[in-house]
Amino acid sequence: MIELDFAKVKAAAMVLRAVKNPLRQKLLFLIDKNPGIIVTKIYQEMKIEQSVASQHLAILRESGIVKTQREGKSIRYFADYDGIKEVSVLTEDLSKYFRA
Repeated sequence: MIELDFAKVKAAAMVLRAVKNPLRQKLLFLIDKNPGIIVTKIYQEMKIEQSVASQHLAILRESGIVKTQREGKSIRYFADYDGIKEVSVLTEDLSKYFRA
């Protein structure tokens, strides 16, 4: 039997909720293809309002899917592959738990 860490389950649920949204999927794809992209470039490329981009980027940050690096007034965005991998492993563990 697998021991469940409910803090990790909650974190995984947050990540899955974050990536379920089509706009956030597109944002993540853009960030993945352009590591270190700044928010101005993100909302220009996506053709969305700055406030919309900021809201969705905040959700991606809070869920651990992207990480940021401040450079003066600019914030650069990077995909956080370690965070994504952690959720993938947990999802696999959960599927084993519920099949048992």
